[in-house]
Amino acid sequence: MTKFYTKYSSDQISKIGNTIIYLANSIKDISKTKTLKLLYILDELSIRKSGIPFLNLRYKVWKFGPVAEDIFIELSSSPTLLKGYIERKPTIDGKTFLNPLKEFNDDEFSENDIGLLDFVISRFGNKTALELVSYTHRKKAPWHNTAKHNSILELLENGEINNTDFIIDFSELVSHDSRKKEMYEDYLAHN
Repeated sequence: MTKFYTKYSSDQISKIGNTIIYLANSIKDISKTKTLKLLYILDELSIRKSGIPFLNLRYKVWKFGPVAEDIFIELSSSPTLLKGYIERKPTIDGKTFLNPLKEFNDDEFSENDIGLLDFVISRFGNKTALELVSYTHRKKAPWHNTAKHNSILELLENGEINNTDFIIDFSELVSHDSRKKEMYEDYLAHN
């Protein structure tokens, strides 16, 4: 079996790190799960809106997914890729929140990016992690469609499996719009 790994450029790491900083500065006590869901929502909404991903992360179909596995791992222990951007801050009651280590830097962000970040924060920032999981699992959404297409939806929903290596294909979000579809395919071909 071939192992896949992602090598991020310094610009990609900067955009991911600063996105999490922006979210953590705007949402009090942001958890790993909530962060992972908001990153996914940013990518989904960006592709739906323009055909261009926000972060262009690879999301796998997991029970509580969609999950960008490398970011999940990164936020599960002391950060290495995002070292210098965020830290994990455990609380007395056993919860862990993400804490920014520096000020937000907008070098990797367009005005549209900031607008989308603000929209996601205003629409989803007050939701719980479980509400966000429910939102990302809604019928006809990419997670649901990928799980159903690969005959694993029931297995995930019943807790018979927790994770898979199936990658969510966002192309379905733009399949009805030839301009967005072309932009999405072009972006993937060059990034």
